[in-house]
Amino acid sequence: MTAKVLDGKALAGETEAQLLERVEALKAKSGGKTPILATILVGDDPASATYVKMKGNACRRVGMESVAVELPAATTTDELLAKIAELNANPDVHGILLQHPVPSQIDERVCFDAIDLTKDVDGVTCLGFGRMAMGEPAYGCATPQGIMRLLEAYDVEIEGKHAVVVGRSPILGKPMAMMLLQKNATVTICHSRTRDLPALVAQADILVGAVGKPEFIRAEWVKDGAVVVDAGYHPGGVGDIELEPLLERASAYTPVPGGVGPMTINTLIMQSVESGEKSLA
Repeated sequence: MTAKVLDGKALAGETEAQLLERVEALKAKSGGKTPILATILVGDDPASATYVKMKGNACRRVGMESVAVELPAATTTDELLAKIAELNANPDVHGILLQHPVPSQIDERVCFDAIDLTKDVDGVTCLGFGRMAMGEPAYGCATPQGIMRLLEAYDVEIEGKHAVVVGRSPILGKPMAMMLLQKNATVTICHSRTRDLPALVAQADILVGAVGKPEFIRAEWVKDGAVVVDAGYHPGGVGDIELEPLLERASAYTPVPGGVGPMTINTLIMQSVESGEKSLA
């Protein structure tokens, strides 16, 4: 059996073409206005700066505007909250992204939750998570929402399947589990301290690796025919799952890179366009 490749890069490219058309249509209706995404970068972490640049480039590819807000590493929680309040109040800003992580002196959760729900296009607020978990309208957290879009695009059956999510972060593992549950999967949430993790992973019809440790999940733990989704990325182009031995055993898998990563940024941009449409149309 040769596994199907869940090609996030290709799907993101197709979606960008559609988003470009939607932005052009919105400009025609609104007198030339486009959705605007504001990105907030605190400090000078090189990886975070690269991610913010990639998101700005993605905005431009679909005809959107982006506003880059750069704050010094010594910024306080109150100063960041003031900037978020300013962006919340700006009617020309339709989405707000606070790049994770922020410097240690900042209360990141308080700042995430200060983002207006209508502009929470990265899906990071507690209110947005709660609404999503209850089946109410909200922008999904970008990475897990991107994974769900990828599974749907490739007609991966979710209902009735046993999904195992390895990882419990508030912006990946937890919302991922809730999204799968909303689609009628039976969900087990594991993490790095789970006892007898190999036995639980072996039960997975759909496995999501989101633990943040390179190749932490071993190939021999994964049963034949599983759908393998790797949400990790580490130096050397490896993810959270030992992937190579699974290419002939899994039914489908996300490559690293080129699987989940492009869908994360693409989902952020798609939800920014949706926010703009609601405000400008």
